[in-house]
Amino acid sequence: MKISEVLLNAKKNGKKLFIPYIVAGDPNITVTGDFLVALEKAGAAIIELGVPFSDPVADGPTIQRASERALSKNTTLLEILDLVRHLRKSKSLTVPVVLFSYFNPIFKMGLEEFTAKAEKSGISGVLTVDLPPEEAEEYVASLSAHNIETIFLASPTTSESRLKLVDKNSSGFVYYVSRLGVTGAKKDISDTLSQEIANLKKFVKKPIAIGFGISTPAQAKTVSQYADAVVVGSALVDLIEKNPDPEKAIVAISTFTKEIVAVL
Repeated sequence: MKISEVLLNAKKNGKKLFIPYIVAGDPNITVTGDFLVALEKAGAAIIELGVPFSDPVADGPTIQRASERALSKNTTLLEILDLVRHLRKSKSLTVPVVLFSYFNPIFKMGLEEFTAKAEKSGISGVLTVDLPPEEAEEYVASLSAHNIETIFLASPTTSESRLKLVDKNSSGFVYYVSRLGVTGAKKDISDTLSQEIANLKKFVKKPIAIGFGISTPAQAKTVSQYADAVVVGSALVDLIEKNPDPEKAIVAISTFTKEIVAVL
């Protein structure tokens, strides 16, 4: 099922969705597969799967460390696509998967080769963090031709003209960065979030997912008032880091996911 269809169905039923984020290859690619299956079983409606990258600009220390661990195991984009393909084939993973990447790994593989392989793998959508919508015409066209939805970022500082372009180029949802700076769990949600989203919705008509800094069920519940979905990354990646035993990590991320889903 397409990302946009999942979000539309949830909206019709008055539901808000949880989108967890983990880094592929942390602690290794096999365990990542176990994590993906566990997250779906725990109630995740869509999953963001991060491609580890050596020079991140949007990721805070928690996700940076996870990327370093994944790269130390020689995790590659091709390996990640193969993992998703295997899980789709075995029907172990059925929810939409958004590949969360920087552009360089995609560029290195080649845009057309990447989109063709991503389609065969069962990737549902792609969010490329450092690709501005003004430069994304070929990228959007290639993904669309291979039935893969696009997600672009918006933030408190995004101009009105760019918000319109973000909305136009996003077919899955728009990912709203709820605070300035890099990713990372925070104690407080922005006091101006409701005002920011009200302004955002003047220009963005696609579904909205809010992320960056959300780390507790209470925060997720607050944020869900303003969005169609809530994204949590660093808090989950932190649980994986603190539980080097994969079985314990599965229990930790499953429990956390169930707690978020319950409040949504």
